[in-house]
Amino acid sequence: MQDDRGVFYYPLPQNKQVKMYVRENGGIVEFRLYNEQDPGLYEEHGWITHEMARQASRMYTGKGTDPLSLYDIDAAMAALKQARSE
Repeated sequence: MQDDRGVFYYPLPQNKQVKMYVRENGGIVEFRLYNEQDPGLYEEHGWITHEMARQASRMYTGKGTDPLSLYDIDAAMAALKQARSE
């Protein structure tokens, strides 16, 4: 899927207010989270790599959502592939 911000997928399929934007930068997939309930989040947090998300996941304490479940490399690759074919 794509809108004015770019290519995205829904990291929480039941919540269409949260979008994960993805792009390729020098062959590396990057992610940026957007939440309609907190639009400042998009501006405050820049693009991160999957490796950065993996590092954050190592600090996950079991409370809330595991970051790695949001930063899904397979979903990102599928969204980018779909955007290229459109």
